[in-house]
Amino acid sequence: MESGEQVHELRGRTPRATAAMVAARAGVSTATVSLVANGKTQGRVSEDNISRVREAIAELGYVVDSIGSSLAKGISSIVILVAPDISNPFFANVIAGVRGALGAEYQLLLSVTDAGEFPRVDDVRRLLALRPAGLLVDAPSEEFLEDLSVAGPLVLLDAPGLESFAPSVNLDVGHGARLLARHLADAGHKQAAYMDSVTGTATFDIRRAAFLEESAALGITVATDHVIGTTIDVGAAAGAFAAAWPDWQRDGVTAVVCATDTHAYGVLQEARVAGVRIPQELAVAGFDDLPYSATSNPGLTSVHLPGDALGARAGEQLRRVMEGKGLEQHQLILQGSLMVRGSTEPART
Repeated sequence: MESGEQVHELRGRTPRATAAMVAARAGVSTATVSLVANGKTQGRVSEDNISRVREAIAELGYVVDSIGSSLAKGISSIVILVAPDISNPFFANVIAGVRGALGAEYQLLLSVTDAGEFPRVDDVRRLLALRPAGLLVDAPSEEFLEDLSVAGPLVLLDAPGLESFAPSVNLDVGHGARLLARHLADAGHKQAAYMDSVTGTATFDIRRAAFLEESAALGITVATDHVIGTTIDVGAAAGAFAAAWPDWQRDGVTAVVCATDTHAYGVLQEARVAGVRIPQELAVAGFDDLPYSATSNPGLTSVHLPGDALGARAGEQLRRVMEGKGLEQHQLILQGSLMVRGSTEPART
């Protein structure tokens, strides 16, 4: 229960300043306030009135509700980014890239899900009632895009095989998976395991398929029961590895590739608890090359996927579409690279 003094303080707060309040303070019309606040004064508002309105704005703390005003006009400066499983730290880089590309003219609204889940069409449709200027969808499924059926500006991120739906910016994850298989083959591994994500998006299907195909071609066996999946969560991955390791060890598994670095962190964590020597007994590798991967002990071998560039290129593409500019390329592909570290390669002495 609040004290009487606290209640009095809350009730006594100054109400939010409005355009009408600014107009009254400056002795002008609300239309003049709108012109000044939106920078449209040239040839329409005198310098004296501009000065008085700006002074009133400063005194009252008036803030323009750009979203509300744009909706009232039937347009919007909102951009919606739909992303699966925001628990994956990789999306922080993607979001930063999008935000930088859109600039201050647009407000970025996120539509995200819990771990292991994909956004629901009904949830996104409710957000579309805001009449966004554009939509970005990260790692969608074909079914999701068919059900959503968006008519406005749309750009896809990390959506291999779905280029016919909209302009897209994709990561060549298959190339990275093949690089990993070659690295393990060169190190002499013959039996490997794979820890997948259960999100069920195309990017993870391609990572897994490319790694398994290249491994088979290079003489590395990955048995069906040596492929497991969890949510993108360190604890879940650690638990899955703890349950699987006794069988993997008995079957001669000497390497495990993880669909994300987050999965790999769980494997490394549980391996330490179980006394498994990395990489002498088990080599561990991941995808994404998150910042912690370079400083973990041992450092994690990982496929570097440029999340910030993915977000930036997608934001740039969408901005051009929203502003009626043509696209030089409707599909962009960003290359990854393999960062080899101590989790797969013993330290040299």
